[in-house]
Amino acid sequence: MRNPMNSWDKSDSHKCIYSGDYKSCTNNCVNDFVVGEKDHDLMLKLAKTGPVDGKFRRMITVSLDITAPLYWWKEFDTYKVGTVANSCSTMHKIHAKEFTLDDFSHEHLDIYSMNVLETVVETLNKYRDAYNNYNPDDFEIKGCPSKKDIWWQMIQLLPSSYNQRRTVLLNYEVLSNIYKHRKDHKLDEWRLFCEWIETLPYADVIFA
Repeated sequence: MRNPMNSWDKSDSHKCIYSGDYKSCTNNCVNDFVVGEKDHDLMLKLAKTGPVDGKFRRMITVSLDITAPLYWWKEFDTYKVGTVANSCSTMHKIHAKEFTLDDFSHEHLDIYSMNVLETVVETLNKYRDAYNNYNPDDFEIKGCPSKKDIWWQMIQLLPSSYNQRRTVLLNYEVLSNIYKHRKDHKLDEWRLFCEWIETLPYADVIFA
């Protein structure tokens, strides 16, 4: 952050004097380190000018695990620049465990829709059982003569409300862009994610 003006001597950030005693610390320590008042003011000043002068935010990395429905992940994938994600594989592990209602986001479904989802879950489990116990001489499931065909039934029937876990690596610049455009989004998941952003260390730099 201070490289452009060679102003490293003005930096007032330092190691926390409390060395892990965070209850006694009033300086917003992060891993035994305190961002000084002058450095913090400069961070805010640069962040407010935009992504060019505030490019130091790209170097503040954040990693986390997120479990969210596929319909949310489709929107998250908009933020490709500066992000890396490693997901649990639906393609390889869709048959690994029994499907339950808790595998899906369904808090807004009415009674009729819940009945539909329950039927889908029941159907998915029938195909899962057929896949895991596949017998090439058994053709009781009409239209599914192969194990691959049974696998396709699960893949294409899976609702977008299915919750997938991903480990995500991003940075404060990406989070700033997300917060700006998603904090008042109609999806609960986005508003919850933006509330989490607000809890990060020196989060005021993100939404400056």
